Amino acid sequence: MLCINNPAAKTSLPTYPPLFLLAADAQTLIFIMPTQLEGAMDTMIRIFHHYSGKEGDKYKLNKGELKQLLQSELTDFLACQKDPQLVDKIMNDLDSNKDNEVDFNEFVVLVAALTVACNDFFEEQLRKKGK
Repeated sequence: MLCINNPAAKTSLPTYPPLFLLAADAQTLIFIMPTQLEGAMDTMIRIFHHYSGKEGDKYKLNKGELKQLLQSELTDFLACQKDPQLVDKIMNDLDSNKDNEVDFNEFVVLVAALTVACNDFFEEQLRKKGK
Protein backbone atom coordinates (compact mmCIF):
# COMPACT_ATOMS: atom_id res chain seq x y z
CA MET A 1 0.00 0.00 0.00
CA LEU A 2 1.22 3.49 -0.84
CA CYS A 3 0.17 6.33 1.42
CA ILE A 4 0.79 9.92 0.33
CA ASN A 5 0.33 12.70 2.89
CA ASN A 6 0.53 15.53 0.40
CA PRO A 7 -2.65 16.41 -1.49
CA ALA A 8 -0.61 18.40 -4.01
CA ALA A 9 1.14 15.14 -4.98
CA LYS A 10 -2.01 14.03 -6.82
CA THR A 11 -0.78 15.84 -9.90
CA SER A 12 2.55 14.06 -9.99
CA LEU A 13 1.54 10.48 -9.24
CA PRO A 14 3.06 7.92 -11.57
CA THR A 15 0.70 6.50 -14.16
CA TYR A 16 2.50 3.17 -14.51
CA PRO A 17 2.15 0.78 -12.90
CA PRO A 18 -1.46 1.76 -12.40
CA LEU A 19 -2.49 2.59 -8.87
CA PHE A 20 -5.97 2.24 -7.47
CA LEU A 21 -7.22 4.87 -5.06
CA LEU A 22 -8.32 3.10 -1.89
CA ALA A 23 -9.21 6.12 0.24
CA ALA A 24 -8.81 9.86 0.19
CA ASP A 25 -9.41 12.82 2.43
CA ALA A 26 -8.07 16.36 2.58
CA GLN A 27 -4.74 15.21 4.04
CA THR A 28 -4.10 11.67 2.82
CA LEU A 29 -4.29 9.60 -0.33
CA ILE A 30 -4.00 5.81 -0.02
CA PHE A 31 -3.25 3.73 -3.10
CA ILE A 32 -2.88 0.02 -3.57
CA MET A 33 -0.89 -1.77 -6.22
CA PRO A 34 -3.26 -3.76 -8.40
CA THR A 35 -3.11 -7.44 -9.17
CA GLN A 36 -2.35 -8.43 -12.76
CA LEU A 37 -6.04 -8.78 -13.54
CA GLU A 38 -6.85 -5.41 -11.95
CA GLY A 39 -4.02 -3.91 -14.00
CA ALA A 40 -5.47 -5.44 -17.17
CA MET A 41 -8.88 -4.00 -16.33
CA ASP A 42 -7.32 -0.60 -15.70
CA THR A 43 -5.51 -0.79 -19.04
CA MET A 44 -8.69 -1.67 -20.90
CA ILE A 45 -10.53 1.28 -19.34
CA ARG A 46 -7.67 3.67 -20.10
CA ILE A 47 -7.40 2.50 -23.71
CA PHE A 48 -11.14 2.93 -24.28
CA HIS A 49 -11.12 6.46 -22.86
CA HIS A 50 -7.96 7.39 -24.74
CA TYR A 51 -9.87 6.95 -28.00
CA SER A 52 -13.39 7.91 -26.91
CA GLY A 53 -14.68 11.43 -26.95
CA LYS A 54 -12.28 13.00 -29.38
CA GLU A 55 -15.45 13.84 -31.27
CA GLY A 56 -18.96 13.94 -29.82
CA ASP A 57 -19.78 12.02 -26.64
CA LYS A 58 -16.60 11.61 -24.59
CA TYR A 59 -17.85 8.32 -23.13
CA LYS A 60 -18.47 6.62 -26.48
CA LEU A 61 -16.57 5.68 -29.62
CA ASN A 62 -17.91 6.83 -32.96
CA LYS A 63 -16.98 4.85 -36.05
CA GLY A 64 -13.81 6.85 -36.68
CA GLU A 65 -12.64 6.50 -33.09
CA LEU A 66 -13.41 2.77 -33.12
CA LYS A 67 -11.43 2.38 -36.34
CA GLN A 68 -8.48 4.26 -34.85
CA LEU A 69 -8.59 2.10 -31.70
CA LEU A 70 -8.72 -1.10 -33.75
CA GLN A 71 -5.89 -0.01 -36.03
CA SER A 72 -3.67 1.08 -33.14
CA GLU A 73 -4.48 -1.49 -30.46
CA LEU A 74 -5.48 -4.60 -32.45
CA THR A 75 -3.02 -4.25 -35.31
CA ASP A 76 -2.36 -7.96 -35.80
CA PHE A 77 -6.06 -8.81 -35.69
CA LEU A 78 -6.87 -6.30 -38.42
CA ALA A 79 -3.85 -7.26 -40.51
CA CYS A 80 -5.19 -10.82 -40.79
CA GLN A 81 -8.56 -9.62 -42.04
CA LYS A 82 -9.13 -8.93 -45.73
CA ASP A 83 -12.65 -7.50 -45.46
CA PRO A 84 -12.69 -3.76 -46.28
CA GLN A 85 -16.04 -3.48 -44.47
CA LEU A 86 -14.72 -5.04 -41.25
CA VAL A 87 -14.93 -1.88 -39.12
CA ASP A 88 -18.51 -1.28 -40.31
CA LYS A 89 -19.44 -4.87 -39.44
CA ILE A 90 -17.80 -4.66 -36.02
CA MET A 91 -19.56 -1.34 -35.36
CA ASN A 92 -22.94 -2.80 -36.34
CA ASP A 93 -22.38 -5.91 -34.22
CA LEU A 94 -21.25 -4.00 -31.14
CA ASP A 95 -23.76 -1.14 -31.30
CA SER A 96 -26.53 -3.01 -29.52
CA ASN A 97 -28.64 0.11 -28.88
CA LYS A 98 -28.17 1.34 -32.50
CA ASP A 99 -27.03 4.87 -31.57
CA ASN A 100 -24.12 4.68 -34.05
CA GLU A 101 -21.63 4.77 -31.18
CA VAL A 102 -19.95 2.14 -29.04
CA ASP A 103 -20.07 2.68 -25.29
CA PHE A 104 -17.75 0.94 -22.83
CA ASN A 105 -20.18 -1.94 -22.19
CA GLU A 106 -20.43 -2.61 -25.91
CA PHE A 107 -16.63 -2.36 -26.28
CA VAL A 108 -16.11 -4.94 -23.54
CA VAL A 109 -18.15 -7.40 -25.63
CA LEU A 110 -15.56 -7.09 -28.42
CA VAL A 111 -12.62 -7.54 -26.05
CA ALA A 112 -14.27 -10.54 -24.40
CA ALA A 113 -15.13 -12.18 -27.73
CA LEU A 114 -11.60 -11.72 -29.06
CA THR A 115 -10.12 -13.01 -25.80
CA VAL A 116 -12.31 -16.13 -25.95
CA ALA A 117 -11.34 -16.69 -29.59
CA CYS A 118 -7.63 -16.38 -28.70
CA ASN A 119 -8.03 -18.80 -25.81
CA ASP A 120 -9.84 -21.29 -28.06
CA PHE A 121 -7.02 -21.02 -30.60
CA PHE A 122 -4.32 -21.60 -27.98
CA GLU A 123 -6.20 -24.55 -26.48
CA GLU A 124 -6.54 -26.10 -29.94
CA GLN A 125 -2.82 -25.66 -30.54
CA LEU A 126 -2.06 -27.39 -27.24
CA ARG A 127 -4.40 -30.27 -28.16
CA LYS A 128 -2.60 -30.72 -31.48
CA LYS A 129 0.70 -30.93 -29.63
CA GLY A 130 -0.79 -33.53 -27.30
CA LYS A 131 -0.57 -31.46 -24.11
